[in-house]
Amino acid sequence: MSSKVPPIILNNGIEMPQLGFGVWQVPDDDAERAVTTALAAGYRSVDTAAIYGNEEGTGKALAASGVPREELFVTTKLWNADQGYDATLRAFDTSLAKLGLDHVDLYLIHWPLPSRDTYVDTYRALEKLYADKRVRAIGVSNFLPEHLERLIGETSVIPAVNQIELHPHLQQHAARAYHAEQGIATEAWSPLGQGKGLLEVPAIVAIAQKHGRTPAQVVLRWHVQLGTVVIPKSVTPSRIKENIEVFDFSLDDEDLAAISALNEDRRIGPDPAAFDYVG
Repeated sequence: MSSKVPPIILNNGIEMPQLGFGVWQVPDDDAERAVTTALAAGYRSVDTAAIYGNEEGTGKALAASGVPREELFVTTKLWNADQGYDATLRAFDTSLAKLGLDHVDLYLIHWPLPSRDTYVDTYRALEKLYADKRVRAIGVSNFLPEHLERLIGETSVIPAVNQIELHPHLQQHAARAYHAEQGIATEAWSPLGQGKGLLEVPAIVAIAQKHGRTPAQVVLRWHVQLGTVVIPKSVTPSRIKENIEVFDFSLDDEDLAAISALNEDRRIGPDPAAFDYVG
């Protein structure tokens, strides 16, 4: 099945599907099954990371899918313990081997770790991988505007993407505005709020009933209309299929205003300004 997902154009001109499939917290064996299901449902973008421990299962599913490599968009991320120029290059080789690929489409620094102060050096290694055409685009994850500002000031390739926690309870207005100013695409992780009550919020339930959709589809549609890249994760085949069916309806101004009013600036994940875990 060909993809039904429209692309966004990154700042270096390459296309990235606006909706992809995330495999965070999915064990390796389950990742192989889940990615296979996702590709059959029309997903063409898959987001993994070294720390997820499922690059091999993800790679097996990609290889067995029969989908041509040029139709796939594969993202992986450098784990915190591997920051630093030389360590980054070694870690990338390991990820590539596990995925069974000769290049990845997007390589991200997973966290800034400001207390360790290695992200600029680490990003220079990503610039080398990009120059060597081993990655088609480079970027970061969980970077705050202050980290991005320093990175842009001290390196030569503006990140194509910043993947951050983003959902109706944490709408990230300042970060999204800064990204837009710099030409950086915003990508949302935990776009559905990790099932911690967001999908039961009355305003979202009411919008879902109005459109004959599920609450998850309403939230994903909100992300799409914001212009963000979104990577919902599920291992349930019916939900995997449901999550991609968001390109045949639209939220109106009233819906968008109701969702906008839900912002609480409340994080589920760690605060990037303080998070420095490398284990």
